[in-house]
Amino acid sequence: MARINDVGGMTGFGAIDTTDDAEPFHADWEARVFALQRALLVKGVFNLDEFRDAIETMPPGEYLAASYYERWFHAIRTLLERKGVIEEGALRDD
Repeated sequence: MARINDVGGMTGFGAIDTTDDAEPFHADWEARVFALQRALLVKGVFNLDEFRDAIETMPPGEYLAASYYERWFHAIRTLLERKGVIEEGALRDD
């Protein structure tokens, strides 16, 4: 079963922007999400396969509307809740 992230060969997504972007982060929160993900991986809270799966199982509408690091933050929240590290909804702003 194809997931929303698997768009290879699909039409309607437009051209891929291949412009070289020298900035790894466009906002401070993105750098913090990156650092948090790395720290949680090193501590063994979750592994890379779990992290990737949490991103890839996002509802399609949310996945397509989210930026790269918004997807990462979604995965972190999902895994921390799933593993009982935080209470459900603790890191949500909605």
